[in-house]
Amino acid sequence: MKYFLSVLIMCFFALSCQSQKSVSTASTEKISPTDERPKLVVGIVVDQMRFDYLTRFYSKYGEGGFKRMMNEGFNCRNNHFNYVPTYTGPGHASVFTGTTPKYHGIMGNDWYDKESKSMVYCAGDSTVQSVGVDSYEGQMSPHRMKTTSFADENRLFSQMQGKTIGISIKDRGAVLPAGHTANAAYWFYGKDKGYFISSTFYMNSLPKWVDDFNNSGKAESYLKPWNTLYDIETYKESGIDLNNFEGGFRGKETAAFPYDLKSLKSQNGEYDILKSTPYGNSIVADFAIAALEGEQLGQDKITDVLTVSFSSTDYVGHNFGVNSKEIEDTYIRLDKDLERFFNTLDSKVGKGNYTVFLTADHAAVEVPSYLKSLKIPAGYIDSRDLKSRLTEFLNSAFGSEEIIENISNNQVFLDHAKLKVLGLNLEEVQTSIVSEMINYPNIDKVYTATTMSTAEFNAGVEALLQKGFNQKKSGDILYVYDPSFISYGPKGSTHGSGLNYDTHVPLLFFGKGIKHGETYKRTEITDIAPTMSALLGFSFPNGAIGQPLEFVFD
Repeated sequence: MKYFLSVLIMCFFALSCQSQKSVSTASTEKISPTDERPKLVVGIVVDQMRFDYLTRFYSKYGEGGFKRMMNEGFNCRNNHFNYVPTYTGPGHASVFTGTTPKYHGIMGNDWYDKESKSMVYCAGDSTVQSVGVDSYEGQMSPHRMKTTSFADENRLFSQMQGKTIGISIKDRGAVLPAGHTANAAYWFYGKDKGYFISSTFYMNSLPKWVDDFNNSGKAESYLKPWNTLYDIETYKESGIDLNNFEGGFRGKETAAFPYDLKSLKSQNGEYDILKSTPYGNSIVADFAIAALEGEQLGQDKITDVLTVSFSSTDYVGHNFGVNSKEIEDTYIRLDKDLERFFNTLDSKVGKGNYTVFLTADHAAVEVPSYLKSLKIPAGYIDSRDLKSRLTEFLNSAFGSEEIIENISNNQVFLDHAKLKVLGLNLEEVQTSIVSEMINYPNIDKVYTATTMSTAEFNAGVEALLQKGFNQKKSGDILYVYDPSFISYGPKGSTHGSGLNYDTHVPLLFFGKGIKHGETYKRTEITDIAPTMSALLGFSFPNGAIGQPLEFVFD
């Protein structure tokens, strides 16, 4: 009997082990987490893209660009920036780090540095040298960005095997998204060259495929007439072509189609003129396609990251405004550039093997002079007059205007050492300036750094200011203009505020791991990086404050 029980137990144990082995074998035969990841993630930023460009120009788009992303992917229709200031540098940094200037430290495109007592540039780095050109334009790196990007986390997760390449017309649009560990970042040097360049932060010489591209004559091929792609009479989604609200190009009397770029280039920075036309986006698409082949991106099971920033939309918007024929034509042409880029991804990486997201670094305001013509409250702030009035007040109240070190980016920086010499209390001076400035025309709100550091705001522009406030880097006073009032010229558009016209931007996902759908739930720009980290199965960027948008996953 004991023998029989022993045999029975042994048989049961053997069957149990076999069952566990079968389960184990079955689990290993399933798709592994590595196989579930896309071979390539492409992060696209369209500089100065308002959300309503998706809807306004929808009928003009083809099926393979913006519409493909909407029809095959997921559309977040209520996506916003959750901080001030809405500029290019902090915008790109926030998209890819999942956090705000409060943490990543990119305070603007340029900002006043309280340590060096000088203005600094978000991507500027005097410790590196230019690669591809003999000038300062290549002295760039992400060293001022304090946190990691999701591309950095991909590199760390893959033991530095997954590649990261950043591409843009603008240096900051290439450098900041690619992060600290990127294999390369490339940006466009116009002037007399029309080349893509880099810095010694990444390499000591350009790869052969980049040299080949630069020597191909591609930039020169775009020095041609810019006319509307379709009959201008069909451009019903924008204002009249000839008006008083647009800048235009030097050498041409009117800001109206067509533009002969070859004849205008000598008065508009040579190849730099391409930046302010849709052809600047086209050459970025050309270069991104060349990078797919040159860097063999997405050709193995280890995920690569390609960041592409289309910046010419911003130059065109600043020059001609958000209601111009020029901006409409620029987006119609960008749609076609996206289509051929996606088609190339299909052929080189393979449908179902890559994931793409598309968003913007900020949006833009309607030209205030145009709004005024329609009796909508809008206008312009004279920053020189503001400084003059504030200086007069300081002389009267404290006997010295020298207590101000700098005024920039809607902030006042005080000289703390001078305050001590004069025996003045910092908080009392701050409060006095707030009480003074709030009475200035078209100044809507004014706050002290002390308030930003000690109070907690959960809504309104105050909360946006606080997420953009960095205790070590921000000024002593922060001020906000009235809606649609800007410190800018009377022609063209700009951005920077916390109002919907600057914060509401597209957010589209499509490709591997993304389902088809849309939402009107509020999403925020800082949710993008955690979403991509969750899709790829690794740690969020180290300063990320956003949350994964789990409803976009398939």
